Amino acid sequence: MKDFFKQNQYWLSFFLGIVLSLSAYLFNPFALDIVASKAVAVAILMVVWWITEALPIPAVALLPLVLLPLLNISTFEEASKSYSNPVIFLFMGGFMLGLAIQKWNLHKRIALHIVKITGTSGDRIILGFIIATGFLSMWLSNTATTMMMFPIALSVIAVMKEHEKPGRGMINFSLAIMLVIAYASNIGGIATPIGTPPNVAFIGYIEKKYGYTIQFVDWVLLCTPIAIVLLVALYFVLTKWLYPNHIKSSNETNLLINSQISSLGKITTAEKRVLIVFVATAFLWITKDFINGLNLVKLDDNMIAIVGALALFAIPNGAKDVEKGKMLLEWSDTSKMAWGILLLFGGGIALAAALEKVGVIVQVGNWLAGFSQTGGFTLVLLIVIISIFLSELMSNTAQVIVMAPVLAALADALHLDPLLLGIPMSLAASAASMMPIGTPPNAIVFGSGFIRLKDMLKAGFVMNIISIVVITLFSYFVLPLIMWVMN
Repeated sequence: MKDFFKQNQYWLSFFLGIVLSLSAYLFNPFALDIVASKAVAVAILMVVWWITEALPIPAVALLPLVLLPLLNISTFEEASKSYSNPVIFLFMGGFMLGLAIQKWNLHKRIALHIVKITGTSGDRIILGFIIATGFLSMWLSNTATTMMMFPIALSVIAVMKEHEKPGRGMINFSLAIMLVIAYASNIGGIATPIGTPPNVAFIGYIEKKYGYTIQFVDWVLLCTPIAIVLLVALYFVLTKWLYPNHIKSSNETNLLINSQISSLGKITTAEKRVLIVFVATAFLWITKDFINGLNLVKLDDNMIAIVGALALFAIPNGAKDVEKGKMLLEWSDTSKMAWGILLLFGGGIALAAALEKVGVIVQVGNWLAGFSQTGGFTLVLLIVIISIFLSELMSNTAQVIVMAPVLAALADALHLDPLLLGIPMSLAASAASMMPIGTPPNAIVFGSGFIRLKDMLKAGFVMNIISIVVITLFSYFVLPLIMWVMN
């Protein structure tokens, strides 16, 4: 029987998606209208094929271009707009920065120095990445942070592979360090208003509806404790439970690291120029709000990423190696870029837009209102569960934009402070860990080749459960106390 499933895995996965999708449409268990039922059927088909990998994941992401117009859910023009969403150009620019860092071996130099500082045991390196990524994500967007750490992590893996025996330990180390970058970026981002787009979206809505501005410091006091607890949990889950690596520090390893640093020699002209572009791009990401406040120009993360990428094509590399071209980056270098991830994210945005258009998210909010009589704790728990798992399938920013009005109306009807329902929803929207399309950082690291979908599903499910428990308990028991003290 096992051999039968293995030999026929493709056909079983392929038809499983079709059967479940058609069943959802024909039986309509949620009593949706016809158009909404079609959209849910498309979502089920895509999710099943993503999970089972019946088709290549980027290929599945193209389904909305065919199915949404075919089923009269949206036009081809509407669906195709999602594949040119601004955040996709943020990905593109970030990937190109990563390519340049790798092309000129700057990533290896940075990685060797990180390993030297943190120590060469697998767990200490992973802890170093958790701390660095989580802290950076508090001040940069979670996507920009992942873009910065991704090429560095790749090079650390390459360095460790040079002196570690191949096997389960090295596989687990590579997998864990990639997951850590995505998850720590998401978790660190919840600690500040600017750390992740859902925070910005929620705060903007509250200010518009109630005229109440959530202060930067207040948000940090409210949410940093949650971020710290989740980052600690992330370390123990990945290194001590799911993916232990057992890579120990040794004198031989330390000597090897030092010798490799020496062998790199002085930093080259090309490395310096790539580093300048990288630092300048990061500086603009950090200071863009201040710059925009001067009313001279209007910057956003996506534009800054493209400016950084264009600079790489325009700046001479100063190297004598003709094969590497004259500029820091040549267009031929982009053949190594993970173009499929851009399609994956576009498909996720298209699916999310369809679900919003047909009113599925609003119906979820109305369904939630039916639990308002079951008690405050149950209501907060349901909001967190729905928010975290819903954001696995759609843009978490779009989800917050749609759910914030629903929860605000619900809070007003129950005579509650809207923050008591909205903050847990917003935080949970950034904690999606199971699906590559759940958050941009998930999509970025999934393109590394070190993560299988089933690994992300397993680790993500555990982190989702921990996030649900931590966010719910904090939001119900601690959040009201902190708000009372601040007021």
